[in-house]
Amino acid sequence: MTELSLPAKAYLLACDVGKNKLRDRQRAGLMIRGAALTDLVLRGRVADDDGKVAVPDAGPTGDLVLDEMLAEIAGESPRKWKWWVRKDARGTLEALESQLETAGVIDMKTGRVLGLFPSRNPIVRDPAVVERLRASVDQALRGPSPVSDTDAALTALAAAVELRGVVSGKDRRRYKDRIEELGERGGDAVPALRKLFRELRAVRASAVSSSGGS
Repeated sequence: MTELSLPAKAYLLACDVGKNKLRDRQRAGLMIRGAALTDLVLRGRVADDDGKVAVPDAGPTGDLVLDEMLAEIAGESPRKWKWWVRKDARGTLEALESQLETAGVIDMKTGRVLGLFPSRNPIVRDPAVVERLRASVDQALRGPSPVSDTDAALTALAAAVELRGVVSGKDRRRYKDRIEELGERGGDAVPALRKLFRELRAVRASAVSSSGGS
């Protein structure tokens, strides 16, 4: 299997291999957008320009999902990081699923919930890959051994969206400084993702509170 991109690793990390599903498609989509931006940062394709995403090198990366995002950024007027994390997260998620299915990393099982709503659930062909990713995140979180930029970014991304079963709330509090340090190595996409996720979580909580009080 060829080396997985950062968004591909983020996707697999979000998979519940025991239940053959993605835990939360909205959460996963945002993490994957953040991962794609971070991957482009690490490859030197995008950079920060006064709080906005700039494209110093629009050359192809060899990865279809990353190239699609890069072309999108290059063809748009300058936007802030948070805007790009949020934009078409669902489309990027589905494009990545198609890429991973074509590569033989996952099989997509489609169906309907309650016979009405379409569902798409991944079956990871080699669950050991997910276990290795989790182990890398765990090691990066606890340190102090050397951590690659990719593993640092993956850990910070998982913490930013409070990914269940990967980085617990207890560990987010305990290793807060460590997570900040790891996130800084991947540029500005991780803090933008963290801020966006917290805003969306607050909106969700407010909606639940309002419906409960009505």
